[in-house]
Amino acid sequence: MHSMLASAVSSQKTPDHEEEIQLLREEVASLKHQLDWFKRQLFGSKSEKRSIEPNPDQLGLLSKIPKDQKTQPEEKQTITYERGKGKKNRGDSVNDSGLRFDGSVEVKELHIIPNELRGPDADQYETIGENKTFRLAQRPSSFFVVCYIEPVLKRKTDQQIIHHQSPSGIFDKSIVDVSFLAGMLVDKFVYHNPLYRQHQKLQANGFKLARSSLTNWTKRSIELLEPIYQAQLAHILQSKVLAMDETPIKAGKKGKGKMNTGYFWPMYGDSDEVAFTFSSSRGQQHVLDTLGDVFKGTLLTDGYSAYQHYAQQKEAVTHAQCWVHTRRYFEKAQDVEPIASAAALQMIGELYRHEETIREKQLQGEAKLKYRTDHSLEIVKQFFAWCDRQCQREELLNSNPLAKALTYARDREVALKVFLNDPDVQPDTNHLERALRVIPMGKKNWMFSWTEVGAKQVGIIQSLLVTCKLYDINPYTYLVDVLQRVSLHPVSKVEELTPRVWKEKFAKNPLKSDIDMLDIH
Repeated sequence: MHSMLASAVSSQKTPDHEEEIQLLREEVASLKHQLDWFKRQLFGSKSEKRSIEPNPDQLGLLSKIPKDQKTQPEEKQTITYERGKGKKNRGDSVNDSGLRFDGSVEVKELHIIPNELRGPDADQYETIGENKTFRLAQRPSSFFVVCYIEPVLKRKTDQQIIHHQSPSGIFDKSIVDVSFLAGMLVDKFVYHNPLYRQHQKLQANGFKLARSSLTNWTKRSIELLEPIYQAQLAHILQSKVLAMDETPIKAGKKGKGKMNTGYFWPMYGDSDEVAFTFSSSRGQQHVLDTLGDVFKGTLLTDGYSAYQHYAQQKEAVTHAQCWVHTRRYFEKAQDVEPIASAAALQMIGELYRHEETIREKQLQGEAKLKYRTDHSLEIVKQFFAWCDRQCQREELLNSNPLAKALTYARDREVALKVFLNDPDVQPDTNHLERALRVIPMGKKNWMFSWTEVGAKQVGIIQSLLVTCKLYDINPYTYLVDVLQRVSLHPVSKVEELTPRVWKEKFAKNPLKSDIDMLDIH
């Protein structure tokens, strides 16, 4: 009876049913892979580094505890050692507490008088030395008002009264010192402290200001800095190797409770300068408008097709692509194809071990190129030969994550090999991704820009501040100087105010604010 029923059901299957069943199986496998990937994002390692040998005895967060597992008695090991009696060397610590700081840190001394020196028998003691203990302390940032007091003069000969104008500020008839403007910009764009929080802090310290005043001062300050940004952008476009990427931002009201999605397009030049350009879309046109015919060199990007289309239109542009983005596709395929994915990740890991050796040996130019030719070239050849062999597997479906990873890599083979022929080209865009991190970090606090103009201004100020970080320049010191200098500096020499050149010309003797003339305790 059962055999007759099975044969009847089997006879009812049609080619359409078989195809539908196969599609459902592929969909289930794809959904299972997505679920595993999301679990890994929530509970797994986020590092690009590959774990060489995971601990088989360690249970995952979602793993079940085996019921019949017996705990083995813990083996005890006797460890002997010798304890040194001398003081431990704590590097540049100032005493045994281990607190480290450099000479720029202000140290306030607090003299403690013991009870023995306070009592009636104080004359029975004499001080023969002192002990010092250092503790890290903090106090809230302080706001204060500078009061300019100037005499009103009367000339004795003709009794004429002479008035002198107060020192001019950054803006005409402004009520804020340059120190406040620089501090406000650093708080918002370096430490991601929104203006409304800064406004709350001012109110808590007794100041009565409209929040719109802070917005207006931010806007006007960035407008002063825009020529410096434009000069930096122009220099970046002269780079021989330019890394470019894009990252979304909410900018401009779309409707009630909704915001438009715009994009920052950060660029990293070969002189360690960064520029964030803004576009309301992710279309190819922004790449054409920004780079145009000005850029001539190697464009290093991820796999987004807009960059490839731009490079194909420009004979003077070579397109290089990122190995880390390629690696991520194979990492996503680990659950479905663990053996094949491990092989791909192993080969890519070898490439990066050679790059680490290059950095350790500080190889440059021809020496760097020769090392890549001798060590990395053969690995790249093996990798793409392996990709070709894997694509010949009959059981490998197009929906398989490994198939997608193989397709991604093979389609970009030429661009992925560019770094082997040019020592100035890096194998990835990691340096650019580190630089653009300020945008997603900022969005966690200020979340969006009310207007597209505001988003463009975010790009201007972040271009200068991120470059300051790359050149190890204190952003507050830089802003205090250039906000005062920009209106006096010749337009033809505005490039001197970019962080790259400013560090050489003005960093040793920067302009300071008036508060540095005060002896404030």
